[in-house]
Amino acid sequence: MSKNTYEQIKEKERHAIALGLQQKQGIRAIARALGRSPSTISREIHRNAGGNGYVSRFAHQRCCKRRIHSRPQSKLHRDGPLFEIVGDYLRQHWSPQQIAGQLKKLHSNDKRKQVSHESIYTCIYAQPRGELKKELVACLRMARAKRWPRSKGMDRRGQITDLLSIHVRPPEVEDRQLPGHWEGDLIKDQGNASAIGTLVERTTRLVILVKLPHPNPATAAHVLQAFSEKLNGIAQPMRQSLTYDRGREMAEHQQLTRNTGMKVYFCDPYSPWQRGSNENTNGLLRQYFPKGTDLSGYSQEYLDAIADELNGRPRMTLGWSKPIEVYTEHLARLTLQPDSVH
Repeated sequence: MSKNTYEQIKEKERHAIALGLQQKQGIRAIARALGRSPSTISREIHRNAGGNGYVSRFAHQRCCKRRIHSRPQSKLHRDGPLFEIVGDYLRQHWSPQQIAGQLKKLHSNDKRKQVSHESIYTCIYAQPRGELKKELVACLRMARAKRWPRSKGMDRRGQITDLLSIHVRPPEVEDRQLPGHWEGDLIKDQGNASAIGTLVERTTRLVILVKLPHPNPATAAHVLQAFSEKLNGIAQPMRQSLTYDRGREMAEHQQLTRNTGMKVYFCDPYSPWQRGSNENTNGLLRQYFPKGTDLSGYSQEYLDAIADELNGRPRMTLGWSKPIEVYTEHLARLTLQPDSVH
């Protein structure tokens, strides 16, 4: 057997070696019978023989034990300190990318306390079946039972074409002085089988909830139709722009602009703070829709009632005015003096 095709000695070969030794065969004869180098057979006997000579079962166990102990222990070994640290971050719903970045920042000079996001994913999905694996998988954003292969990358987040980056959004939108600029997102159930669209006006914090069809709520076509209908119910002066994350449900953003007249700007990947009002609102909505709740059974009328309740609460950020009051004031001023703001 050539060096290019060398393989480790197998268990059945060890049986043959033990039998050959019992029959008083020489090492070269055993090697010819197995198609191995005599040095390979000699090394196998020398390394794995015991006090009672070469016994195939004992030799195989000894080899397997040696191979296990020769491997360095994984950084994310289940009993190691780094496993507990990563697990705590996951339970706070940090993504593996965020965890890896944080560890690199905290321990920039100690590689032993750093781990890549790929290693975190591998560790989670390599766990044996049980409650711990279920718990860790549930902490992931998509909470899939199996990890999708990277070959599906053409349909991954960030592959939206012809997008407008948030960095080209007019600066006057950032300071929240001009009304009519919205942030959007989806809240989903644990299995992503149902979802609700959320829209928040940046200046007034007015909330609009959008019912999406079930199943497959997050398809680009469904989101386009549902968002277009709801946004077109808003008075035109208050329809200026929409800022969204890079979820592929917004792949039809150009058609949404044609339908509503609103430019769509996209946040940087994994930057939820760039839609701070929407993220805060989604947190408030979990009071009504706890994680894991089936969202398909709520009617648009029920969602409107929840939005009305949120819009009728006084907000500290608005000087304890209510979103609906501030929104109405802005709309009245824009209607009377359409050129005063936009």
